[in-house]
Amino acid sequence: QVQLVESGGGLVQPGGSLTLSCAASRSIVSFYDVGWYRQAPGEQREFVAKLRGGTMEYGGSTGGRFEISRDIAKNTVDLQMSNLSPDDTAVYYCYGRLSPDSSGYWGQGTQVTVSS
Repeated sequence: QVQLVESGGGLVQPGGSLTLSCAASRSIVSFYDVGWYRQAPGEQREFVAKLRGGTMEYGGSTGGRFEISRDIAKNTVDLQMSNLSPDDTAVYYCYGRLSPDSSGYWGQGTQVTVSS
């Protein structure tokens, strides 16, 4: 069983920055793809960013403000977020798949609140 644990969420002011981390129970480089989704209250879960091999992909809502990266030493996938707005308020979930045919694994989520 694969476990993914998110950390780094919290309260940040508009225009501020935050970095989320996702720690995996197995080598982060063993995943077919790994990344982040978010879900705001009353909304559907939305794709944010993912890593597949050396390729990064971002959802339309990031607007060039987010950067996903892999820290092999820490065995984490990190999401650096900058110029945050209240629209970025959501629970952020880490996910990972071991193969293109697998259903994937999800973390429990970490709350990000952008408010003055």
